[in-house]
Amino acid sequence: MNIIITGASSGVGFEAVIELILSGSHKVIALARSQDKLERLLEIAHGLNPDCQLFALKFDIVHDDYEGLQHFIASHFDNRVDILINNAGVLINKPFTELLESDFVEMLQSNFIGHVRAIQALVPLMPAGSHVLNIGSMGGFQGSAKFPGLAAYSASKSALHTLTECLAQELTEQGIKVNCLALGSAQTEMLEQAFPGYESPVMAFEMGKYIADFALTGSKFFNGKIIPVAATTP
Repeated sequence: MNIIITGASSGVGFEAVIELILSGSHKVIALARSQDKLERLLEIAHGLNPDCQLFALKFDIVHDDYEGLQHFIASHFDNRVDILINNAGVLINKPFTELLESDFVEMLQSNFIGHVRAIQALVPLMPAGSHVLNIGSMGGFQGSAKFPGLAAYSASKSALHTLTECLAQELTEQGIKVNCLALGSAQTEMLEQAFPGYESPVMAFEMGKYIADFALTGSKFFNGKIIPVAATTP
């Protein structure tokens, strides 16, 4: 499989990449905004599997030029993408009355518009049978428990959830499946920064493995689904 994953330099994205390269069966392009963290990812991946086909590119899904990314894909993937994992995102924890309009703009750009741009740019390279996997959040899952301070974040993730359902219908003729995993908490840097002192019952590597496995096999069973991935009842 030719797989692209965004937000690959830390957290569950990092761990998903590690899981995907272990077998040596897949080619993976890892995208992130931090060159240093991408180099660390490459170092660890090649330490675990010296023959892995992992290619890293510093890329901002919101602001960078997708023509450059398409050239990079052409040189490494022969212009075919089988799986796109839209994992990049940011989180702001701030009371609603203190949120600025710019906070909402940042959340929507990073957690929604960036993924729209990525999907529009890469879908033309995806054959029938391919899979777009969006990484959402329980914060944006209808009927789930909500937490103070996450209004902007949760609203942006909810938009990604609805996009998933719409695209599953629009891409039916092309044979492309689109799903979304609404993740509960996992012990990542982002969680620790947003909720200092909180310890998640799920480790980042466990969630990363789940994402990798679902990206590879989930489209056989699901399409247009928002699937809660949480140890608690919504």
